[in-house]
Amino acid sequence: QVQLVESGGGLVQAGGSLRLSCAASGFSVYAMGWFRQTPGKEREFVAAISWSTGITSYADSVKGRFTISRDNAKNTMYLQMNSLKSEDTAVYYCATGLDSRPPRTPTSAMYWGQGTQVTVSS
Repeated sequence: QVQLVESGGGLVQAGGSLRLSCAASGFSVYAMGWFRQTPGKEREFVAAISWSTGITSYADSVKGRFTISRDNAKNTMYLQMNSLKSEDTAVYYCATGLDSRPPRTPTSAMYWGQGTQVTVSS
């Protein structure tokens, strides 16, 4: 059974930090990514990582503040979020790629987690 289980969301003040986790099971992982969505807006790309090479990519809005990483042994992906801003408030979703290419658009993702709420208060 394919499962992506996210954790680590919550409420934090602007300038603070949070770390999200996404544990994958039931399938072979090749690439994964994080997306986020706010009410009334489309789901947007945040960061992605190749499982084999560790090569990462980021949206311009989070570059320099967020760090994506993975633990191959635990089949778990992380998103370290520092210097959080109110505009980072969203539901964050982890997703797997359709193939070995890290997903950078919602249509290039195959499986999704249930989402975890991140709220940044100003």
